[in-house]
Amino acid sequence: MKLKGKTAVITGGGSGIGRAIAVVFAQQGASVCLIDIHRQAMEEVCTQIKQHGGACQYYVADVREQVQVSNTVDQIGPIDILVNNAGVAHVGNIEHCQPDDFDRVFDVNVKGAYHVLYAVIPVMKSAGGGVILNLASIASSVGIADRFAYSMSKGAIHAMSMSIARDYLQHHIRSNSISPARVHTPFVDGFIAKNYPDNQQEMFERLAASQPIGRMAQPEEIAQLALFLCSDDASFITGNDYPIDGGFIRLNNA
Repeated sequence: MKLKGKTAVITGGGSGIGRAIAVVFAQQGASVCLIDIHRQAMEEVCTQIKQHGGACQYYVADVREQVQVSNTVDQIGPIDILVNNAGVAHVGNIEHCQPDDFDRVFDVNVKGAYHVLYAVIPVMKSAGGGVILNLASIASSVGIADRFAYSMSKGAIHAMSMSIARDYLQHHIRSNSISPARVHTPFVDGFIAKNYPDNQQEMFERLAASQPIGRMAQPEEIAQLALFLCSDDASFITGNDYPIDGGFIRLNNA
């Protein structure tokens, strides 16, 4: 029970990586608070957690809206752990990234994380400390084809994580980020179904093979790294980014 007695806020907790982190954190004793725009998805996660004896609450809020985020954080009360996971993707290079596309990715991935950090940091300061984990991406470290806007946003997440770590050392707030490679989530399945309806299995295998390890990550694998970094086992770790990428960054050209 590595997180017993802790309150953990997870944005984008209704599906994919956020859902997996919520389940694992609850299994480890945390009282989980989900923030998402999808009520039904969060209800399903909370039901699953409670059926196994865990504690979970959910709050419908749009991270793009600062007032909504601030009001939600006020409702939650003391917060020990924040996982900034909410995000959207965009496929295309700069020539295929229209201003509306860019704004959408920036508003959710960057401003959304900012809004949550802005609301939560004072809560952690007043409590004497806390842990922040932001979901970046390998796209913040290496060039990924046709991911211009997404790469921009995840580079900002990485930089914000480091800035928070430096600014709040004396307040006992740790801040790190995780940089996954491709993870098998509902987004991946939806992307393949939409863009490659006639050869879905072939495209899935091609995307999986692009990881040197030969497969995509499972959300639960990302959740286990998140658990370590948010637990007291990582009490000496702050200001770092952790690729969890099946060798993508270091081994792709080997």
